[in-house]
Amino acid sequence: MADLPPVNSPRRVLSLSRKRRDAGSFLDVEDKTSGIGLSGQRGPKPAEVYGFVGSITTVVVTVIFFIWAYFPDQWLHSIGIFYYPSRYWAIALPTYCMVVIVLTLAFYIGLNFMATPPPTSFNVIYDEHSREPEMLTTLAGEDDRPIEPISDIGIHQINEFIFKDSK
Repeated sequence: MADLPPVNSPRRVLSLSRKRRDAGSFLDVEDKTSGIGLSGQRGPKPAEVYGFVGSITTVVVTVIFFIWAYFPDQWLHSIGIFYYPSRYWAIALPTYCMVVIVLTLAFYIGLNFMATPPPTSFNVIYDEHSREPEMLTTLAGEDDRPIEPISDIGIHQINEFIFKDSK
Protein backbone atom coordinates (compact mmCIF):
# COMPACT_ATOMS: atom_id res chain seq x y z
CA MET A 1 0.00 0.00 0.00
CA ALA A 2 1.35 3.39 -0.95
CA ASP A 3 2.14 5.93 1.72
CA LEU A 4 -0.68 8.41 2.01
CA PRO A 5 0.10 12.04 2.72
CA PRO A 6 -0.14 12.91 6.41
CA VAL A 7 -3.58 14.03 7.52
CA ASN A 8 -4.15 16.26 10.53
CA SER A 9 -6.84 14.24 12.21
CA PRO A 10 -7.46 13.88 15.93
CA ARG A 11 -6.49 10.18 15.81
CA ARG A 12 -3.16 10.95 14.23
CA VAL A 13 -2.38 13.64 16.82
CA LEU A 14 -3.45 11.31 19.61
CA SER A 15 -1.29 8.50 18.31
CA LEU A 16 1.69 10.84 18.01
CA SER A 17 1.20 12.04 21.55
CA ARG A 18 1.15 8.42 22.78
CA LYS A 19 4.44 7.76 21.05
CA ARG A 20 5.93 10.88 22.59
CA ARG A 21 4.81 9.91 26.08
CA ASP A 22 6.43 6.51 25.68
CA ALA A 23 9.60 8.26 24.52
CA GLY A 24 9.64 10.40 27.69
CA SER A 25 8.69 13.90 26.62
CA PHE A 26 9.75 16.76 28.87
CA LEU A 27 6.14 18.08 28.78
CA ASP A 28 4.71 14.96 30.37
CA VAL A 29 1.24 15.72 31.68
CA GLU A 30 1.24 12.78 34.06
CA ASP A 31 4.52 13.81 35.68
CA LYS A 32 3.44 15.87 38.70
CA THR A 33 6.96 16.43 40.02
CA SER A 34 8.27 18.34 37.02
CA GLY A 35 5.95 21.33 37.43
CA ILE A 36 6.09 21.93 33.69
CA GLY A 37 2.95 20.01 32.72
CA LEU A 38 -0.64 21.04 33.02
CA SER A 39 -2.08 21.85 36.44
CA GLY A 40 -4.26 18.74 36.36
CA GLN A 41 -7.44 20.75 36.88
CA ARG A 42 -9.94 19.87 34.21
CA GLY A 43 -13.20 21.55 33.24
CA PRO A 44 -14.33 25.16 33.30
CA LYS A 45 -13.43 27.54 36.09
CA PRO A 46 -16.17 28.45 38.60
CA ALA A 47 -16.11 32.10 37.53
CA GLU A 48 -16.85 31.08 33.95
CA VAL A 49 -19.75 28.90 35.05
CA TYR A 50 -21.20 31.66 37.25
CA GLY A 51 -20.86 34.18 34.43
CA PHE A 52 -22.56 31.87 31.94
CA VAL A 53 -25.41 31.01 34.31
CA GLY A 54 -25.80 34.68 35.25
CA SER A 55 -26.00 35.82 31.64
CA ILE A 56 -28.54 33.14 30.70
CA THR A 57 -30.62 33.92 33.80
CA THR A 58 -30.58 37.63 32.95
CA VAL A 59 -31.83 36.98 29.42
CA VAL A 60 -34.58 34.62 30.61
CA VAL A 61 -35.79 37.00 33.34
CA THR A 62 -35.79 39.92 30.88
CA VAL A 63 -37.87 37.97 28.36
CA ILE A 64 -40.34 36.91 31.08
CA PHE A 65 -40.57 40.52 32.29
CA PHE A 66 -41.35 41.84 28.79
CA ILE A 67 -43.92 39.10 28.17
CA TRP A 68 -45.63 39.96 31.45
CA ALA A 69 -45.45 43.71 30.84
CA TYR A 70 -46.57 43.86 27.19
CA PHE A 71 -48.79 40.86 26.45
CA PRO A 72 -52.53 41.31 27.03
CA ASP A 73 -54.25 39.43 29.85
CA GLN A 74 -56.11 37.19 27.40
CA TRP A 75 -52.86 35.89 25.92
CA LEU A 76 -51.41 35.17 29.36
CA HIS A 77 -54.63 33.32 30.32
CA SER A 78 -54.52 31.33 27.08
CA ILE A 79 -51.03 29.96 27.90
CA GLY A 80 -52.12 29.09 31.45
CA ILE A 81 -50.77 32.03 33.45
CA PHE A 82 -53.48 33.31 35.78
CA TYR A 83 -51.51 34.74 38.71
CA TYR A 84 -49.08 37.58 38.12
CA PRO A 85 -48.35 40.92 39.80
CA SER A 86 -50.17 44.11 38.93
CA ARG A 87 -49.04 45.94 35.79
CA TYR A 88 -48.27 48.91 38.04
CA TRP A 89 -45.01 47.19 38.95
CA ALA A 90 -43.95 47.03 35.28
CA ILE A 91 -43.47 50.81 35.48
CA ALA A 92 -42.78 51.24 39.19
CA LEU A 93 -39.95 48.70 39.61
CA PRO A 94 -37.63 50.09 36.89
CA THR A 95 -38.42 53.63 38.06
CA TYR A 96 -37.53 52.77 41.66
CA CYS A 97 -34.30 51.14 40.51
CA MET A 98 -33.26 54.20 38.50
CA VAL A 99 -34.07 56.54 41.40
CA VAL A 100 -32.00 54.39 43.77
CA ILE A 101 -29.05 54.47 41.34
CA VAL A 102 -29.24 58.26 40.91
CA LEU A 103 -29.56 58.86 44.67
CA THR A 104 -26.64 56.51 45.35
CA LEU A 105 -24.44 58.44 42.93
CA ALA A 106 -25.53 61.78 44.42
CA PHE A 107 -24.85 60.51 47.95
CA TYR A 108 -21.41 59.22 46.94
CA ILE A 109 -20.47 62.53 45.32
CA GLY A 110 -21.75 64.41 48.37
CA LEU A 111 -19.65 62.27 50.73
CA ASN A 112 -16.57 62.97 48.61
CA PHE A 113 -17.24 66.72 48.74
CA MET A 114 -17.65 66.54 52.52
CA ALA A 115 -14.41 64.58 52.95
CA THR A 116 -12.35 66.95 50.77
CA PRO A 117 -10.66 69.80 52.67
CA PRO A 118 -11.29 73.36 51.45
CA PRO A 119 -8.81 74.83 48.94
CA THR A 120 -7.43 77.24 51.56
CA SER A 121 -6.43 74.42 53.93
CA PHE A 122 -2.75 73.53 54.34
CA ASN A 123 -3.82 69.86 54.29
CA VAL A 124 -4.23 70.25 50.54
CA ILE A 125 -0.56 71.21 50.24
CA TYR A 126 1.04 69.07 52.97
CA ASP A 127 -0.19 65.93 54.70
CA GLU A 128 1.27 62.81 56.32
CA HIS A 129 2.20 61.37 52.92
CA SER A 130 4.14 64.42 51.69
CA ARG A 131 7.82 63.93 50.89
CA GLU A 132 10.37 66.68 50.68
CA PRO A 133 12.71 66.45 47.70
CA GLU A 134 16.08 64.99 48.57
CA MET A 135 19.18 66.83 47.43
CA LEU A 136 21.48 64.46 45.59
CA THR A 137 25.06 65.47 45.16
CA THR A 138 26.77 63.85 42.27
CA LEU A 139 30.45 63.92 41.49
CA ALA A 140 29.97 62.97 37.87
CA GLY A 141 28.87 65.24 35.07
CA GLU A 142 25.32 66.03 33.98
CA ASP A 143 25.11 62.95 31.76
CA ASP A 144 25.58 60.52 34.64
CA ARG A 145 23.13 62.18 37.01
CA PRO A 146 20.71 59.61 38.54
CA ILE A 147 16.93 59.93 38.40
CA GLU A 148 15.63 61.78 41.45
CA PRO A 149 13.35 59.86 43.80
CA ILE A 150 9.64 60.62 43.86
CA SER A 151 8.76 63.65 45.97
CA ASP A 152 6.27 66.49 46.17
CA ILE A 153 6.96 69.81 44.54
CA GLY A 154 6.90 72.65 47.02
CA ILE A 155 4.32 75.42 46.67
CA HIS A 156 7.08 78.03 46.36
CA GLN A 157 8.47 76.19 43.29
CA ILE A 158 5.02 75.99 41.73
CA ASN A 159 4.37 79.71 42.35
CA GLU A 160 7.77 80.59 40.94
CA PHE A 161 7.12 78.52 37.80
CA ILE A 162 3.60 79.89 37.22
CA PHE A 163 4.05 83.52 38.22
CA LYS A 164 7.71 84.24 37.31
CA ASP A 165 6.76 86.38 34.29
CA SER A 166 4.19 88.49 36.15
CA LYS A 167 6.74 90.25 38.42
